[in-house]
Parts: sequence; C-alpha cells; structure tokens
Amino acid sequence: MPTYVRTEKCDGCKGQDKTACMYICPHDLMMLDRDGSATGHAMRAYNQEPEQCWECYSCVKICPQGAIEVRHYADIVPLGGSVQPLRGSDSIMWTIKFRNGTMKRFKFPIRTTPEGSIDPYGGKTMPKLADIGQSGFFTSSGGYRAGNPDELIRRK
Repeated sequence: MPTYVRTEKCDGCKGQDKTACMYICPHDLMMLDRDGSATGHAMRAYNQEPEQCWECYSCVKICPQGAIEVRHYADIVPLGGSVQPLRGSDSIMWTIKFRNGTMKRFKFPIRTTPEGSIDPYGGKTMPKLADIGQSGFFTSSGGYRAGNPDELIRRK
C-alpha cells in the first residue's frame, strides 16, 4: 500500500531544503513541491511515483506532522479494510480495520538513539578480512571460494 501526503497537514518541514520524508525514503520518491505545481500547495511534500513505493513506511514513521498516510489497494478499499498509522513521541500505533469491522491496534517503539550513535562492534576494533578469512571461505583476493561438495549439508 503506497504512501501519500495529506497536503493540508504537511508543512514542508517548515521550509527546509530537504524534508524528513525526502531524507529517509530509500527509493528517493518523496519530493518537495516548491511552487505548488504538483500538489496545488507550495512547499508541500508529495510521492512522485506511488506505484514505485517499496512500502517500507519510513516516511510515515518520520513525518513530524503525521501528514503521510497509506493508500490502500483498489481490491481492499471497496471491501472496507483500512490501515492507519499514528506516530507518537515514543511509538507508532497501527490501527487495522478489517472488512468485518473488527479493529486491531499494534504499538511499536520508534528509534530513540541519534543516527550514528550505535557502536556495531561493542567497543572492539573492526575485524580484518585476514582474520575472517581464517575460516577458509575467502580467497587471497578477497572473494569467496567455491563450495566444496563434501561440506554441504545433506538431508535424507
């Protein structure tokens, strides 16, 4: 279900050069409509190619105004189903409405650590390829060696 921007809620991240949704979109789909030619409202974000959306919902999660929503596929909407994300200060609440009227809510925490603050090696130095290569799966040129048929796991 691709995302779309509710232009009446979007403030273009207060006129910044690059909006939060533009920054976070892994497929570079989100754009800022500076003159209002695409959305009818100047300085509003929009999804330039909804059919190319990866449905990662990163833009939904990062939007400080809660202006980005999920557009439902045509085969779901007439049946009465819906998905609505709601971003809080510490979590995202997903409200799912099923065709029969049943509603479910799921709450997930959002990242609270600053970007780049994670220490992936836990204070240790990054391993060198030579150290990893001791297992015998790397060649001296840095590539992988071909598999040995005797090392394969065979199930009977």
